[in-house]
Amino acid sequence: MNAPHAALVLPYDGRQPTIHADAWLAPTATVIGDATIESTASVFYGAVVRADMDKVTLGAGSNLQDNVVVHTDYGFPTWIGSGVSVGHAAVVHGCTVEDDCLIGMNATILNGARVGAGSLVAAGTVVLEGTVIPPRSLVAGVPGKVRRQLSDTEFDRVVANAQIYLELAAQHRLVTG
Repeated sequence: MNAPHAALVLPYDGRQPTIHADAWLAPTATVIGDATIESTASVFYGAVVRADMDKVTLGAGSNLQDNVVVHTDYGFPTWIGSGVSVGHAAVVHGCTVEDDCLIGMNATILNGARVGAGSLVAAGTVVLEGTVIPPRSLVAGVPGKVRRQLSDTEFDRVVANAQIYLELAAQHRLVTG
């Protein structure tokens, strides 16, 4: 078995990431600069949180799945609320994602956008700059458009996805040390 390795956590321009002791970072995750990773949040393999131009916050119990990129622009911090799942290879850039959302695989959320609480952004969707998505919306397409409101069952699945990733992170913590 290989020895455990730590994620790459680096200061930038005098700002050091703040990572809660209960958060989990995969050995190949990267967190740079003015980033805050809150309790029970997880950053999976190959994901990058680059807070060099502005602040990034990853809320409690949220997860960044494999190869996600979270970045900012000057004047556009990124805030990801609690209980959010960001799917594989998604890009979350200079925007706000409120609590209990699911951002699908390969989706892109651009500067100044706001995704309302409890929303699902479908895989491959591009949410354009400055777009405001109402709470509990299903968003799909390029550009992303609100297709309808989520049913209670769909919303429950969004919340359940974050719970599954809490369990996965705990299991991966055991494997990676």
